Amino acid sequence: MKVAVVGAGVVGLSTAVNILENVPGADVTVMADKFEEETTSSGAGGHFRPNLNHIDGVPKATLKRWAMDSRDHFFSLAASGASSESGTGFVSGYLLQDTPEGGVLEDIVLHFRRLSQQEMERLNFKQRYCYVYTTVITEMKKYLKWLAARIVERGGRIQRRKLSSLKELCGVYEAVVNCCGLGARQLVGDTNIHAVRGQLVKVRAPWVNMFYTSETKDGVSTYVYPHSNVVNLGGTRQVGETNLEPDLNLADDIIRRTKQIVPALEGAAIVDHWVGLRPTRTPIRIEQEVLHGNGKDIMVIHNYGHGALGITLSWGTALDATEILKTWALSRSRSKL
Repeated sequence: MKVAVVGAGVVGLSTAVNILENVPGADVTVMADKFEEETTSSGAGGHFRPNLNHIDGVPKATLKRWAMDSRDHFFSLAASGASSESGTGFVSGYLLQDTPEGGVLEDIVLHFRRLSQQEMERLNFKQRYCYVYTTVITEMKKYLKWLAARIVERGGRIQRRKLSSLKELCGVYEAVVNCCGLGARQLVGDTNIHAVRGQLVKVRAPWVNMFYTSETKDGVSTYVYPHSNVVNLGGTRQVGETNLEPDLNLADDIIRRTKQIVPALEGAAIVDHWVGLRPTRTPIRIEQEVLHGNGKDIMVIHNYGHGALGITLSWGTALDATEILKTWALSRSRSKL
């Protein structure tokens, strides 16, 4: 069975790996016009934190299942011999909020607990609620390369190709998994997909080796995520903004906010600025449909629109998309008997 996976961000590559490992007889080609550092996934902070309050339109039980499936994948990888190659590692740190944590975080991450007032005073944390936990931070440039290598090792192919419509694949492939993110507006006419602009400042600060995340009641998110060679400072959520040029005024604001939380960032040298457009949809689209083109039908399975939780939910939604494909392939083979 010839299967095309469209899109080479973290969702597309994760889906391709899962299909190759779980769907017998699948002949998989990943196709995209952007790969690795060209993708939004490559520059993301990579912090595994299932903040489900940022996702609307999907039942919380489903979101939690996706997050837990992804957690099992990333935590197992970070604890394995592939940790360095895949760019995954355990990191502990702090979550600071104006309101209590009411999500599912404590059920998913490790060592989750609320700090005492005395601990908060020692650390000079000003927000009302402070938590400490251990999670995984993934260096996405390494991880995307690791996923791509895993695809090739399992017999999959990777092809640079720009599509104008998924109908181009009708008659060539029997099924396509659509993980094209913002490209869904053009490829399938989805007007519900939109960009949420994110901007990071990358600094050299090897003495900062814990993460810090701050969420205020007015929706401002500030974070410090350490990687092996840089520390990522963020963040922003600019709905509908598509300018990929770094806003230096915004960068100054990010630096100001992060230093308020982590004064130890004083003296950190700026290495780079990064901007990415998060493909956001309400709800995240995980469903199937039959597309007709070139006189042929093709099964399309959609898996896109994850927004700021692309990494956190990537493995869980890939498993769901794979299961849809597997079920369809089984029913198709039975109908031919």
